[in-house]
Amino acid sequence: MTRIPLKMARGGITAPTGFVAAGIHCGIKKAKALDLSLVVSECAGPIAGLFTTNRVQAAPVLLNRAFLKQGAGRAFFINSGNANAFTGPQGMADAREMALLAAQALQEPSETIFVGSTGVISNPLPMNAIRQGLPTLVKKLRKAGGHDAAQAIMTTDLKVKEIAYSAKIGGQTITVGGMAKGSGMIHPDMATMLAYITTDAAIEQPTLQQALAAATAASFNCISVDGDTSTNDTVLCLANGTAGNPVLCRGSHDLAVFQHLLNTVCLDLAMKIVWDGEGVTRVVRFDVTGAATDSDARQVAKTIGTSLLVKTALFGADANWGRIIAATGRAGVAIDPDKLSLSFNDIPVVKAGQGVGPTAQKKIDRLVKQAHFTVAVDLGQGKASARLWTTDLSYDYVRINASYRS
Repeated sequence: MTRIPLKMARGGITAPTGFVAAGIHCGIKKAKALDLSLVVSECAGPIAGLFTTNRVQAAPVLLNRAFLKQGAGRAFFINSGNANAFTGPQGMADAREMALLAAQALQEPSETIFVGSTGVISNPLPMNAIRQGLPTLVKKLRKAGGHDAAQAIMTTDLKVKEIAYSAKIGGQTITVGGMAKGSGMIHPDMATMLAYITTDAAIEQPTLQQALAAATAASFNCISVDGDTSTNDTVLCLANGTAGNPVLCRGSHDLAVFQHLLNTVCLDLAMKIVWDGEGVTRVVRFDVTGAATDSDARQVAKTIGTSLLVKTALFGADANWGRIIAATGRAGVAIDPDKLSLSFNDIPVVKAGQGVGPTAQKKIDRLVKQAHFTVAVDLGQGKASARLWTTDLSYDYVRINASYRS
């Protein structure tokens, strides 16, 4: 496909036509930080979703899975400061009440309200704060409310994560916007954080689900901060069709353009998450090539990207490439050490299983002091490949997570 020019749009999650949003402080968080978020479409439309692969799943995840079977959505209703996870039957009742409260306010069926929660696991959801805050939240709904909505889903995040892009599709301007939160518990076992995406494209639900799965595979499933997968991980995409384009069909050029648009938004949000990882000072891209299968390539990339020895070396700007080779060897896939090659950016340090010498080492010793660089591992086994962005592991990561509940 000829590359389609995309245009960055203002407004984040409310950039597509027909969406409004708001974010307020309702009292869930101790500080006066925003902690209740609502995004609403002017009409219900197809919705797609992906959820955590953790076997311990928060009540909102379980509820959203059930609602997704209906295939239509109208709103995202999210709280931060409390995960509503591992909270038993009361947690599910609270999640259902959240959906019902918003449904009553919007005069919509409750199964079109997709709820989300993020924060500390195991604490009961403070429903009184949510009940009292919702009327104010609804009154504040506006086109310019996307930034507040994105801020209200943050926990340990340092930066608001939002983006929107537009493109011409079917003679109409189609926009995809999104917001996300994530800083810790980031690992590619689905969509390791919360991400909410909106679009004004006309598209059928099965096609949207397929498009979201493809976009997630190339973005949220390619980042890792700490190797942990949350109980609440969710990606949702709601389409309201208000752009007026012909309905996007599988195999069409127009759908390919939409896929590119969705991929761009998801990758932008994913990179915002990894750069805002807890205590992060460096982000490194690992490209694994020459694998026998896609699964082998992904496994090697994940093993390297989550190695504590690799991540601490990145923090110390120590070009100890032996740790990368060792992680490759323990990834659990068949490799031939004599076929391994390794390079930092375009600087080869290993060719066919042999280090190339001190001149290359001196070059990468300088390179690894940069905030971002690429490491390429060629297994020499086949044509499959995988990509993963990972971070260093710093003192601040330990400090933040040692006192998270306080």
